[in-house]
Amino acid sequence: MISQQQFNKEIELIIANAIREDVGDGDHSSLACIPDSAQGKAKLLVKDEGVIAGVEFAKQVFAYVDEKMTVETLIEDGSYVKHGDIVFYVEGASQSILKAERLVLNAMQRMSAIATKTRQFVDLLDGTETNILDTRKTTPGIRALEKWAVKIGGGENHRFALYDMIMLKDNHIDFSGGITKAINKTKDYLKANNRDLKIIVEARNLNEIKEILETEGVYRILIDNFNYEDTRTAVTLIGNQCLTESSGGINEKTVRKYAECGVNFISSGALTHSVYNMDLSLKAV
Repeated sequence: MISQQQFNKEIELIIANAIREDVGDGDHSSLACIPDSAQGKAKLLVKDEGVIAGVEFAKQVFAYVDEKMTVETLIEDGSYVKHGDIVFYVEGASQSILKAERLVLNAMQRMSAIATKTRQFVDLLDGTETNILDTRKTTPGIRALEKWAVKIGGGENHRFALYDMIMLKDNHIDFSGGITKAINKTKDYLKANNRDLKIIVEARNLNEIKEILETEGVYRILIDNFNYEDTRTAVTLIGNQCLTESSGGINEKTVRKYAECGVNFISSGALTHSVYNMDLSLKAV
């Protein structure tokens, strides 16, 4: 997994690029009709219900735009909110509030939707020993925000990108000439390049599970698109040799049944690619 320092850098890049994209050479709407000296106050108003996420990100955005702006937080990240709740007040130069407004709303609406969906999965897994994971099926350019939202919702992050974990999937295996060859080539590559990366290997059937288990050094086996019966068999075969992860079209109706098969993790791209933004507004007060 990436370090906190790397993650923080990703957030900084997101903010800088988003402000560049949105503001360009100036917010001419505000510049045209609001004096530089004008001071204002606005509230983040909830017009929906779910798990709020992005409060801490919003503070970073406001500080980036204008370090003199102040935020009074009423509701913290991860809290359940309902229509009419006020999450925070922001106060400072009116032009600065308006410059930050759209980025704050776009991010918080998306992050809150992801956190809400993640919490639904977490609640469905309550009482089991299975944790829900996100995937790399994220919106290009804002992956750090979406994975942050998963954490706020109570889920766990899978690998961040291609560089922080080895994941040998079907195409890697087929292009390499088979599972054993793919794993051995990977271990040789890591040794030759002095890299310490965990190895996950995808299995498409029980025979592939058995072949993976014949080779040491695998951190986790991805039990992909298995039915319940075969998943239980796979978990029994694997035992304590490595961790287990189920994936492949698992949804709210099936996630509990897969967890009851005994897997350590369930990964779902739906946490980030199939959500509807929470309705939030930033209103002057």
